[in-house]
Amino acid sequence: MRTAVFKSYKDGYFTFWFENGEELVFEEVHPRVLKQYDLKNDKSFVDQSFKINFVEDFEDDDKDFVIYRVESLKPL
Repeated sequence: MRTAVFKSYKDGYFTFWFENGEELVFEEVHPRVLKQYDLKNDKSFVDQSFKINFVEDFEDDDKDFVIYRVESLKPL
């Protein structure tokens, strides 16, 4: 798990900033996580720090195309 700050949800993409300054945009969030944390609508989660666990899902055999999916979040 890594530490990240939730920055925004826009047009189907969830943006998080990580402790090392890296920004990652996630196309998918596990439904269980969205049930717990309504990142799409609840603005109180913006700028909140989380422990985040995610996976990289490579589409087919194209290693240049990856989808990042949030598997779990725990607020700090």
